[in-house]
Amino acid sequence: MVEIIVSVALAAVLGGAAVAKLASPRSSEAALATFGFGAGALRWAAWGGLIALELGLAVAVVLGSDPGAYGAAALMAMFAALMGSALMRGRAGAPCACFGSRSRVSRLAVARNLALAATFAALPAIPDSDPSREQWLAAGVIAALIAVGVLAVMVVALAREVGMLRLQLGSQGALEIAGEGPDLGASALELSERLPREESDLALAVFTSEGCHLCRTLEPAIESLRGEPGLVLGTFDEVADAEIWSGLKIPGSPYALALGAAGTVLAKGTFNNLAQLESVVATAERRRSEGALRVFEGLPGA
Repeated sequence: MVEIIVSVALAAVLGGAAVAKLASPRSSEAALATFGFGAGALRWAAWGGLIALELGLAVAVVLGSDPGAYGAAALMAMFAALMGSALMRGRAGAPCACFGSRSRVSRLAVARNLALAATFAALPAIPDSDPSREQWLAAGVIAALIAVGVLAVMVVALAREVGMLRLQLGSQGALEIAGEGPDLGASALELSERLPREESDLALAVFTSEGCHLCRTLEPAIESLRGEPGLVLGTFDEVADAEIWSGLKIPGSPYALALGAAGTVLAKGTFNNLAQLESVVATAERRRSEGALRVFEGLPGA
């Protein structure tokens, strides 16, 4: 009976982690950047494979599979090692999406993963006995209650995501102030050369700082734009790219510049959320279209 209860509870942990990632796919996929996964198909494959592995191990554990329990223990130990490595690289507080978009790299997360690894590894050693019908019924009730709890968490998470979306839709665009950063229409060739792209692509340069808490919070949102068709994204750190910061008179972080052909500055501004960052891109696209229209109207016979 004890083995059944523990197996169901541990399986719920794995299943809940997978469901949390599915509930916020873009942010949880982008959070894999914390562990060295670059943007692109490989990171999406890793994200999907991790969810499939967690769900598969959850099924194996709830069915009483010893290899499944040991596999889950190895997975949790690997998570602990990755977390520890991220902490040593100064990534404390970075998103990890272990249990949803709010999960962060921390010492507590490392201890949690080590404790789960030990519990999964000890699961096969729990004495096994043939449960009675009443015990099976009790185990079923426990499993149902855990499932209801997971569902409640999912509903709350979904409500929060909807609320955040409504706030973003109602938010103003990025704060574009004359005199801050390069002038609109100016050429930022040095920056443009750091963002190789096709002639038709827009380039988005995002300026961040290591000590900027908001920058770390927005990292998944920023990374979610990487790979968008017709858009090239680059990030520039206040220390590592100090010359570019100084040359362009960047006022602070987080700050964004959108560049058109030949490095022309089309839009700029300070942003506090994904919607405001996307407004920089949208403004640049509109201004580029308006510029193209003016050129077209100036042609002979127009």
